[in-house]
Amino acid sequence: MEKQPINDLRTALARLQAHPGQLLETSHPVSPKAQLAGVYRRVGAGGTVKRPTQLGPAMIFNNIEGYPGSRVLVGLMASRERVGLLLDSAPDKLAERMGAAVQNPIDPVMVDRADAPCQEIVLDARDPDFDLRTLLPAPTNTAEDAGPFFCLGLVLGSDPNEGHTDVTIHRLCVQDRDKLTIFFAPDRHIDHFRQKAEAAGKPLPITINMGLDPAIPIGACFEAPTTPLGFDELKIAGGLRGQGVELVDAVTVKQKSIARAEIVIEGEILPNERMREDINTDTGHAMPEFPGYNGPANPSLPVIRVTGVTMRRGAILQTLVGPGEEHTSLAGIPTEASIRNAVELAMPGFLTNVYAHTAGGGKLLAILQVAKRKASDEGRQRQAALIALGVYRELKNVIIVDEDVDPFDSDDVLWAMQTRYQGDMDTLFIPGVPGHVLDPSQGPEYNPALLVRGLTCKTIFDCTAPFHLRDHFTRAEFVDIDPHPYAPELFPRGNA
Repeated sequence: MEKQPINDLRTALARLQAHPGQLLETSHPVSPKAQLAGVYRRVGAGGTVKRPTQLGPAMIFNNIEGYPGSRVLVGLMASRERVGLLLDSAPDKLAERMGAAVQNPIDPVMVDRADAPCQEIVLDARDPDFDLRTLLPAPTNTAEDAGPFFCLGLVLGSDPNEGHTDVTIHRLCVQDRDKLTIFFAPDRHIDHFRQKAEAAGKPLPITINMGLDPAIPIGACFEAPTTPLGFDELKIAGGLRGQGVELVDAVTVKQKSIARAEIVIEGEILPNERMREDINTDTGHAMPEFPGYNGPANPSLPVIRVTGVTMRRGAILQTLVGPGEEHTSLAGIPTEASIRNAVELAMPGFLTNVYAHTAGGGKLLAILQVAKRKASDEGRQRQAALIALGVYRELKNVIIVDEDVDPFDSDDVLWAMQTRYQGDMDTLFIPGVPGHVLDPSQGPEYNPALLVRGLTCKTIFDCTAPFHLRDHFTRAEFVDIDPHPYAPELFPRGNA
């Protein structure tokens, strides 16, 4: 049977429902204040979440305490297998699939408001009864969070001078009935737009789009130099689906919304206005971030004034658990695609696969699988690692393995490190270069040689066998037997 195409969140969920074990719904009451995330931590969060956790199904919570009629989805992309189902790809071929979409982008298309499900319901923030805090069940991940956060809000903004558009996912804390704070990591493109608007004394109109076709948020997570300033990442989602993402004019600001979103918050980033992130809680913490730690509350963040909210009927609010496997999918698969494309351009056929490991949240650790086929290939593996570090500035550590090692199997990678690696000759250090400000080890308080927070030492671990000794590193070969007749319960289709 031909698969139903995916063009929004609801068609994505319909596909998962056709695959047992990929989607779970519950009507048991749950509080959005730390409890929902606490449940999903045990069910399927994975990633760098404090153990016990595991990979499991996506979940829809249909009974949110204090928000009658609201539904919250978590974990849509919290497994590589599930992302493969949603993007029509084998899990180990996702980097190749995403890389092809970058190279074959398709522009977004405009639709009329009558054809935009995201505007079935329109709420104006000027209404005295409007209150974002009671309208949408933004979760807190832990009891120490600065406040409720929209964790999967795709912010869409435009350069106030040039007009080109960018989309990125940012940390958005609900602060008041019509106020949010927004956290920008260094060099985010929408922050460049904000700075331009602020220099002119003007607000920056934006929309926050939630509950999307998964191709849209994962396509939005590419970074420079793969997607330089001026590149609209919505084109990548178009390349993935073979048709342009549908946009519609927002109702209350001069900006675009993603037409098939579940929920859109419209607003403006205000010029010269800042707010402490934990102003309502004084916890000192923001929320748990991808390295697995609670990020510090920022003392001074830009402020978004909400002007309106539009929704589909029966809207589903989508969220994630900050350090979970979903972050690895969102950040890591675009990282893999960027590395793959760049290395393939420099040395065709040498890099056979790449995995942005979940231990680094899809950002800090990459496993490169390479194929040395002749003596002159020796050393190219290290060049490939240097290219990877150049392509993705937040990457911290690179482990290189041979093609007989599965880069997605941590035990296999660590086996290669134990038997094909000598620390004093196979480790390369690149000190004092930009990394990621949310890594707590990347700062002068940890290492005085790092002059400012966000600098780090990057490391390459060459765990490949020397080519001239390759015969000494041949793995033991076993006869390839179909196990199905012996263990049909484990191998029902005869697949080894």
